[in-house]
Amino acid sequence: MAEGENDPLTLFKNFYSTCLLIFSAICIHGLMLTNQTGLSKDGNSYGTIFLFWAAIIWLAMIEGGQASHVGLAPVGQELYKESHPVSYKIAEHCNKGANLDRYLLGRQFGVIFVVFCVNLSGGPIGTATLWNMPEWVIQVFFKTGFSMILFTCMVGQLNTQVNASICMLDFINNYFSLFTYWGCIFVEFTGFVHFSYAISMIVHNLAGQQMEQKEPAKEGFDLLFFWTRVLFSFGILSFSLIITIAALFEGKTTMWDSVPKVISVILFFGLMSVVGMLEGMQIAFFGVAKLTEEERGNNKWALSTCDILYNRRNGLNLPGFMIGRQLTVVTCFFVVARVTTQNVGDDEKNVMGISDGLQGFLNLGFQGALITTILASISWQLVAGAFPVAFLSNPVTYGLLRICLFLEGTGICNGAWVLAAIHKSIAGFQRDEVYIGTAEERRSRGMKDNSKREIDMPALSGFSGVNLPGFRSAPKSLRDLAESDPAVKEYMNEVAKDMSKGSTSGGGVSSQPASYGGEDDDEVEA
Repeated sequence: MAEGENDPLTLFKNFYSTCLLIFSAICIHGLMLTNQTGLSKDGNSYGTIFLFWAAIIWLAMIEGGQASHVGLAPVGQELYKESHPVSYKIAEHCNKGANLDRYLLGRQFGVIFVVFCVNLSGGPIGTATLWNMPEWVIQVFFKTGFSMILFTCMVGQLNTQVNASICMLDFINNYFSLFTYWGCIFVEFTGFVHFSYAISMIVHNLAGQQMEQKEPAKEGFDLLFFWTRVLFSFGILSFSLIITIAALFEGKTTMWDSVPKVISVILFFGLMSVVGMLEGMQIAFFGVAKLTEEERGNNKWALSTCDILYNRRNGLNLPGFMIGRQLTVVTCFFVVARVTTQNVGDDEKNVMGISDGLQGFLNLGFQGALITTILASISWQLVAGAFPVAFLSNPVTYGLLRICLFLEGTGICNGAWVLAAIHKSIAGFQRDEVYIGTAEERRSRGMKDNSKREIDMPALSGFSGVNLPGFRSAPKSLRDLAESDPAVKEYMNEVAKDMSKGSTSGGGVSSQPASYGGEDDDEVEA
């Protein structure tokens, strides 16, 4: 934790949250070993544990990778080509054309799939009991899924998001991250959630703004293939919406019986909007993190939001938001799952008279996951990625930020900070500023690197036809100093002028390279 975050209250939060996490982990593994989860009930407990951890680790990389890829998008990848070669390899493709949008699309659907594997492996069956635990413990930790929520949030999502939000370069500088990135690109290629692109186009048109054309317009087969996948995705989404709303009005979902059917529908779309705002906010926050204060605009809501995120608690409010956001999203998903998951018994009539096989599949709740993925996640992320500053410029974003930070302040998921600190220490992660400086520092240097350095300075580009031998291959630190320090720049210009005068009066210039340091610091002979 950063300075000022080790007060007794914070340490207490870390302690009790970590205890809850350890207890939840013990319970989950106990249920798997006693064959009381969805997958282990058939007897393969060790295979279930293997799948559970494989899914958790992959989920952690997907969640943290998003923070890194989005946050690094405004930064020229040439700045870290040598220090982080794998990060550079990913960014070289991710920052080209619309590949970042493709990654976000595939990543979100990938998260749904991986979380399904986690829940299938570790989620307790309805009759689960363990080690003669009291009934209230079973109700709180097993029946409500609280233990799975805590473990999945802290281990599979939050701890990597915390580190990746401030150590973006180090986090993705590995081949597991590269594999995960290409996996998300492939998922997008399948087209299951391509209707999100059409929604993004509609939003831009309603706002009266042109969509940024990141790639040449599609033509011929590429255009046909794109719209075929959009129609395919639209068909699946439409069916999922129709069958879900029909089930709500027929009272055949797992929604609480005391909630009126109309209220269930309103609650469904209201929670989808909240989830969408939270999904878009994280994209906008990471995108704005690397912008200068001038680039963030002058809207009071945007400025207040940025001040909270980046200027307070030593910058820890950004990862702190991720913790509160995850808790809020998980809570919303819990209710949305109740609204959308169908509950039709063997002796009941199927929703809209569909077949028994299809009804059995819908009872698993996949249609709700698809609806949530397209309408409450990806579409909002695409819009926020296109207008990150505009997304911050409204009171709803500010209000939700405050709520998320309050939830994080309760400390229920502070174990994620403990895990993140352990992970950071073992992996040796460092803040991005160590490698590439702040946004203001990069701007003062024009965000240029060795291969693109063009400086309007006679000492480097030549003056009156005179070039200073050897200076173009001088150490990078010396050239940076010459570029950023006016006094050094003026000195170099004077050297160039003196050499020019010497060439004119003396009829030539010595062929020996000019000296810029060491024993000749105090005197330079022309």
